Amino acid sequence: MTRVSIKVDGVEYEDDVEPRTLLVHHLRERLGKVGTVVGCDTSNCGACTVLMSDADGHQQGVKSCAVLAVQADDREITTIEGLSGPDNTLHPVQRAFHEAHGLQCGFCTPGMIMAAVDLLEENSDPSEQEIREGLEGNLCRCTGYQNIVRAVRAASEEIRRSGGDAEPAAPSPLAGEGHTPDSGLPRQSVPDETIPQPVP
Repeated sequence: MTRVSIKVDGVEYEDDVEPRTLLVHHLRERLGKVGTVVGCDTSNCGACTVLMSDADGHQQGVKSCAVLAVQADDREITTIEGLSGPDNTLHPVQRAFHEAHGLQCGFCTPGMIMAAVDLLEENSDPSEQEIREGLEGNLCRCTGYQNIVRAVRAASEEIRRSGGDAEPAAPSPLAGEGHTPDSGLPRQSVPDETIPQPVP
């Protein structure tokens, strides 16, 4: 086992992990971040995309099924669950996907949104072609992509209009009994003893 310290959605976690554990499985099974889905487990579909900081602290999109949990040691991760604002308001990209009907079954949506956030962080005013190229590592089997592209354009316009950027909003830990740390999941979904507690 290897000891890792990972900040996920603004909360620092320390845990012992098997060196071969994939980041996506650590996020889902140990931290209860089930918004990050497992699609192909071969880095082809992009459904498991999260933002991970590099050595300089800049976050960029990674497919968490292609990253080992030990590679995320001393890094910061933002999942789909960490995008909403302090009062649980939707991130502009989340809101645009909702309003532009950029989803159908919703399975690809978390990864697609995270890839779009990453794209808009790099290019706040992408053309339609740049959006399509920026999302080409994320597959959707339902929508035909047109509404997804429309949603990313709408989010881009909102972000530029507000003078902001595509950085994720500060996470909002859910208070009260019956919730795991910062996940909003009922405790029976993820047993207490399997969840590493946040570092004080």
